[in-house]
Amino acid sequence: MPDIVGSHDIVFITLDTLRYDVAQALFEAGELPVLARFLPATGWERRHSPATFTYAAHQAFFAGFLPTPAAPGRHPRLFASAFGGSETTSPSSFVFEQASLPEALAAQGYRTICIGGVGFFNQQTALGRVLPALFQESHWSAGMGVAARHSTEKQVALARKLLAQNRQRTFLFINVAALHAPNRAYLPGCQADNLESHAAALRYVDQALAPLFEACAARAPSFAIVCSDHGSAYGEDGYRGHRIAHDSVWNVPYAHFFIAASQTDSSPSIPRKPYRE
Repeated sequence: MPDIVGSHDIVFITLDTLRYDVAQALFEAGELPVLARFLPATGWERRHSPATFTYAAHQAFFAGFLPTPAAPGRHPRLFASAFGGSETTSPSSFVFEQASLPEALAAQGYRTICIGGVGFFNQQTALGRVLPALFQESHWSAGMGVAARHSTEKQVALARKLLAQNRQRTFLFINVAALHAPNRAYLPGCQADNLESHAAALRYVDQALAPLFEACAARAPSFAIVCSDHGSAYGEDGYRGHRIAHDSVWNVPYAHFFIAASQTDSSPSIPRKPYRE
C-alpha cells in the first residue's frame, strides 16, 4: 500500500447490508457479470465485519480496520492509523498519523469524496454529518437513499461527473444503499423483504456499477475495495435485521483489486508517483 498511495486513485465501495452467502451464491451462478470481471476465480472472500451496523463498521473502516479474513491468524491491514502495540500493522500497510483514512489521504494530496447512501451519510442530522465530515466534499440526496429504486445509478452518475471534473489523485467513497431495507422493490410482486429481494437488489447494483468502473479506467490506474459493512438476518434463528451478533450479520463479502488505466485521449493529466510491482 505505501507504493499504491500516491500512484493510484483509490475507490472504496461499501455495499451496505450485503450478506456473504447471497453475494457468493450469485457469483457462482454467474449472475454478477460486472463484479465477476474483477473478483478472483473463487469469488468473494468471506470476512468478518468489525461491527454489526453501518455507523460502527464505517468508523472502524475509516480508521483502517477493514473486514477481517475469516480464518485464524494475524492478518496485516492495508491501512493503519498509527498507535503503539498494533499487531496487524506491517511494512505493507499504509501507516498514517491522522485519525482517519480520508484525512490521511487528503494530507497526501488526494481529493477525498464521499457519496452517501443510508441515513448515517445523509447530513440531515448531527449524527448523519459525522462520517461525511471526514471528507473534503460529501454528497447525498433522497434519490441516493434507501427508499429510491434507482439509487445506485444516481450515485454512479454523480461519481462519474466528479471524477471527470477532478485533476487530483482521488479517494472516492460510495456507500451503496440499494441492498438495505426496503429492497422488495427490486423483485416484482414482492410484498416483504426477503433473501430473494436482497439478491435481486445485488443484481441491480452489479449492472449499475459498470459505468463507474469504466470511468475509473478512463481516468487513472485505480485500486478498488468493494465489501459489505454487515449482513442482515431474514428470519434465521428467529432474527431479523442487523445490529445483532448472528452469522448472517458478521459474515460479509470482501474483494480488492486493481483497475488498469485505459489509454484514451480524454484521460486527464494527473501527476503519478512511479508504482513498483
